[in-house]
Amino acid sequence: MFKKARIMAFALTFALAAAQPARADILITPLDTSHENGQDVQQPGTEQQVNQQPGMGQQQGPDLQPENGPQPQAQTGPGFATASPPLVSSGSYSTKEPVNTNTVPQAETPGAGSQTGPGMESQAGPQVQEPQLPVPQGEKPQIEAQAGILYDATNDRVLFEKNADTKLFPASITKLMTAILVVENTKPNEIVTYSKTATTNLESGAVTLSLTEGDQVSVLDSMYGLLLRSANEVANGLAEHVGGSIAGFADMMNAKAQALGCTNTHFVNPNGLNNPDHYTTCRDMAKIAKAAYANETICRIGSTLSYKFPATKNASERTIAPGHKMLYPNDSRYYEGIVGGKTGYTSLAGNTLVTCVERNGMRLIAVVMKANGTHYTDTKKMLDYGFSGTTSDPDTASDPNSTASYNRWIQDGEIWRFEFANGTRAANCLITVDGKDYLFDAEGRMLTGWQVRGDDWYYFETSGAMAKNEWKQDAQYWFYLGSDGRMVRNAWIDNQYYVGADGAWITGATK
Repeated sequence: MFKKARIMAFALTFALAAAQPARADILITPLDTSHENGQDVQQPGTEQQVNQQPGMGQQQGPDLQPENGPQPQAQTGPGFATASPPLVSSGSYSTKEPVNTNTVPQAETPGAGSQTGPGMESQAGPQVQEPQLPVPQGEKPQIEAQAGILYDATNDRVLFEKNADTKLFPASITKLMTAILVVENTKPNEIVTYSKTATTNLESGAVTLSLTEGDQVSVLDSMYGLLLRSANEVANGLAEHVGGSIAGFADMMNAKAQALGCTNTHFVNPNGLNNPDHYTTCRDMAKIAKAAYANETICRIGSTLSYKFPATKNASERTIAPGHKMLYPNDSRYYEGIVGGKTGYTSLAGNTLVTCVERNGMRLIAVVMKANGTHYTDTKKMLDYGFSGTTSDPDTASDPNSTASYNRWIQDGEIWRFEFANGTRAANCLITVDGKDYLFDAEGRMLTGWQVRGDDWYYFETSGAMAKNEWKQDAQYWFYLGSDGRMVRNAWIDNQYYVGADGAWITGATK
């Protein structure tokens, strides 16, 4: 019955509209069924009575073309407004300027939890300008190594490359992949029992810690031996502990390399000793290094400047230290902001070097392969070039714990999120980004479409920006969003169009 009456009412209004060149009749979202005076109001989608004086033609609607708005649903849309305060932005942020991450304010909760209005629109993502990333200044570096790459891990971009896809022998920088798999598949207190296979048949000149068959060392101590001393039998023992055999572990290494996006890498051992089937590229190695230095355990172990390795069958307790010279503050090659690094050398590989440095909120990874004693100078040239475009806040430059980074949008599948410069994300709040207001639910998802807070309805574009001072169409109904974003009710718009208690434009209304 209700459906039949609704169809008849709509037909009557359509007939009235046909007599005039009006673009639209009554435009409305779904209605709340509660009135502030206890009176019943219309169900969603039903016709609003036209207040048209006798003898007057039907008025034109707002000078807008119809849109494909959300479809109304019963009893879910705007009700009658009371004195509910408008949504207020809890902070204003820019994606275009670096921010001191020690002073990033946290967005505050605006009030009630999220409720979705009619026809939630798809998460199309914010149509905002991407952050202006630091651009290196000056000429690109000239490196002497056969291959090299400078990778901005923070912003996923390559700043410099030379023969970055040439397959070369990696030597001991292979051990970064070994470290990743060990950390992912063991606990620090597990005991590694070293086999004869692990501790023998190493090529002449291979670095070791003199471990022998039957030695038992914890995974944690072994990791220090792997990354600081770069001991090759330690790499073998860890590989057997994790993969069952060196060959089995090599399969794990190759699978992990593929998962990280490596396309020109093949490993046959966990230590990087010479083998014609053991190779990688600077580009692939940068991807591996990014994953390695995203792990706090690897960063901590690899940057330790001195460690006491326990006594074993053939040696008493000994102190070990990393081979990467840029880690030592008293060394002329020290590089400020270094996170970690790994050296490598064999007769076939030459000098190889991986270095991870972070400054001003930007993490750079430099990889050098097939160098002949120039690995440190080549690395410094690349890093200096990469950091030449970053800026520091003069007010925090003297603070060694202060860094500058950027607020930024992050796409998570079909969902958009906003990340502050300090790494936290907006959630359950309204914030202003580059001059426009955006709303986020409790899980940090940017909201679009009709949203209700308290007694008020707001509309957020597919870009996520709050609509203000404009008409919006919902199905066959029109609404006006005011200067504060709230849907206007019981008011004249431009002294020409009247919106009723439910916010819908009423055709034919006169003052």
